Amino acid sequence: MSRPGRRRRARRVAVVTGTRAEYGPLRSTLEAIAARADLTLQLVVTGMHLLKRFGRTVDQILADGWRVDARVPMQTGDDDPLDQARGLSRGVEGIARFLASAATDVVLVLGDRIEAMAGALAAATTGRLLAHVHGGDVAQGDFDDRFRHAITKLAQVHLAATRAARRRIIRMGEEPRRVHWVGAPGLDRVFELSGQRRAPRGRSGQALIVYHPTGRAPATERQVMTRILNVVNGAGLFRTVIYPNTDRGHAGVIEAIESHGRGPGGRSMRAFRSMDRDAYLRALMDADVIVGNSSSGIIEAGPAGTPAVDVGARQRGREPSGPSVVHAEESTEAIRAALQRALRQRPISGRRTVYGSGAAGPKIAAILAALPLDDAFRRKINAY
Repeated sequence: MSRPGRRRRARRVAVVTGTRAEYGPLRSTLEAIAARADLTLQLVVTGMHLLKRFGRTVDQILADGWRVDARVPMQTGDDDPLDQARGLSRGVEGIARFLASAATDVVLVLGDRIEAMAGALAAATTGRLLAHVHGGDVAQGDFDDRFRHAITKLAQVHLAATRAARRRIIRMGEEPRRVHWVGAPGLDRVFELSGQRRAPRGRSGQALIVYHPTGRAPATERQVMTRILNVVNGAGLFRTVIYPNTDRGHAGVIEAIESHGRGPGGRSMRAFRSMDRDAYLRALMDADVIVGNSSSGIIEAGPAGTPAVDVGARQRGREPSGPSVVHAEESTEAIRAALQRALRQRPISGRRTVYGSGAAGPKIAAILAALPLDDAFRRKINAY
């Protein structure tokens, strides 16, 4: 029992980030944790953040003013399944070593990627509380979905982005008192920036292209990315292209981008290894359409006021943020038809969606500050 008048030690929360895909959405949560006197932020940076080929985005994290408490190398950037397996083992060991030395109380991970899995396994094996954001989502076309559900079963507290995701987590046997609907933290900044579109809709001729591999052979991924680039080029749209993540097959996507850039279409294209979060969201808001298979097309595009063409199966099953998300198979004809349909859409920016209307970051920080740290809460019981 605490002595009268004695303040409780601020609990230490380690946030694990491995890619720009979850660092951007986590920024509002990082800010909310750092702003609370009862929480101490510990930032663990790993994965593609440390790889030059993918933009070395740890430099952006530092430029944003964050202190990096641990850098844990995982993948080397080789397009090889064994690189992912070895990277996972390196990540678990390195993150676990940090958690033990830093006396971490709670570990926070987001989503379904291998870096989140490494953080989750490190938390579980060192006896830390594990909190998971975006559990209960469904993205059936990617092997990462298995990671997401495995992390759910490792976590003691769940921070769901939609009400349907919360219900799904409870059906997986998690106790309802541990499952909170907070919304998607990635929308926090979208709603702050909504209404700041700079380019007039319908005249800008802009497309944002973000396509990630789905674990197939590089040659297959190159074919799909080439089709996307050619279709969007054929529609007369200037293309802002973002490099893919480190998943298997990424070499094919990169080859397609670089080959297209060297060809005639390269005159109306610019490619980025990465973008900082605000620059990316402004590019999304200024675009006439986003094309590819990024979750930002499903979650952020609608509230940003931009229609989306979702290509292939990577996001299959994920709840769209509105009717302006148009799904397409991977053939040239299907992508072209979906693009034409999407360009006729006019989503309204700043509109509330199934993913909430912002303020998820402060909600998450408040939940983490109130979590029981006793042994009873650490133990999990399936509530089947």
